Amino acid sequence: MSLEFRSGSIEAIIGPNGAGKSTLFDALSGACPPTSGHILVAGQDVTPRSAVWRARHGLRRTFQRQQTFGHLTVLENVLTAQEWRGGGGGLVGDLLGLPSRKRRQHERASRAREVLVTCGLDQLRDASAASLTIEASRMLELARCLVGDPTILLLDEPTSGMEQATIDRLGQILAAVRNGGACAIVLVEHNIPFVSQLSDNVTVLQLGKVIATGDWTTVRNSPEVAAAYLG
Repeated sequence: MSLEFRSGSIEAIIGPNGAGKSTLFDALSGACPPTSGHILVAGQDVTPRSAVWRARHGLRRTFQRQQTFGHLTVLENVLTAQEWRGGGGGLVGDLLGLPSRKRRQHERASRAREVLVTCGLDQLRDASAASLTIEASRMLELARCLVGDPTILLLDEPTSGMEQATIDRLGQILAAVRNGGACAIVLVEHNIPFVSQLSDNVTVLQLGKVIATGDWTTVRNSPEVAAAYLG
C-alpha cells in the first residue's frame, strides 16, 4: 500500500477485522519493522528508526487495548510522557535542587494539568490509573499523547467503550488539534458516524490492501467497499 498523511488533517482507516489496520500502525510507530518498503516523515526515511526514536520525534499512538501505567496516578501517567527530556543539570541538579530544575518541573506539571482539563480528567488527576473506567483510560492515553505536542498522532479505535458524551468531547479535541495545523491525525475506527463526521479523508483496507480512498461520500458509494465492509 502507498499512503500519505498530511499535517492539519484527520485521516481515517477503516475495514473489516483482519484487514491489517493495527499492523499498519505497528509498522508506522516502529513496533513492527516492515520487511520491505519505506516510511517517510517530512521526507526523512525513518524505516530503520526505533519506536522510541519515533516517539521522541513527535509520533505518538494509542492501542486497541488501553495501555496505562496502573500503579501511577493519572497525573503521573501524563508526566511520564515528558520525562525523557530530562530535568536538566544531571545528578548535580538532583542533589542541589537547582532553580532551573524546579522551573522545568513546574512547567511540565502545569502543561500536564492543562491537558487533563482538556480531556475531562482533572478531577481524577490523583486517582490510580488502574481504577479508571475504559473510557477514562482511553482519554488518559490521549492526554499522554497530547502533552508533548505530537506531529503525528495514531489512534487505534479511540471511541471503543466510550459513551456518546465522551465521544463528542474526543471529536472536539481532535478537531482542535487538526485546526492547529501542526499534527497529522490518523484514526483506525469502527465507529462509522464518528469517521464520517470528523475525517477529511478515509482509506479502506481489505486483506492488507487499499481498496478505496477519498472523502466519506466517495468511499461510502464504492461498490467494492460496500461488498467488503459497509454492506
